[in-house]
Amino acid sequence: MAKRNVHVGTKFDDFLVEENHLERSTAIALKRVIAWQLDQARKAQGMSKKAMAELMGTSRSHLDRLLDSEDTGLTLETLSRAADVLGCRVRVELAA
Repeated sequence: MAKRNVHVGTKFDDFLVEENHLERSTAIALKRVIAWQLDQARKAQGMSKKAMAELMGTSRSHLDRLLDSEDTGLTLETLSRAADVLGCRVRVELAA
């Protein structure tokens, strides 16, 4: 009888939990999606980063942090201001 591979069938999320990386990985994945969506909306409107920052009442460097997919320090207030400037809405949902 062949040996059964104990790793077959385990979930990647289980591995991330065991290595204490699940929360950070999830936060980065979410931020990548948000940053990409904001940047795509900005580009679709032909808006420069400088113009978007001015409309948001913030600096270009602050906007760059918002659009940085690795920087997970995002407030809902900043996200809402960015969405408003782009004519978008923010929708947040928790899932079990």
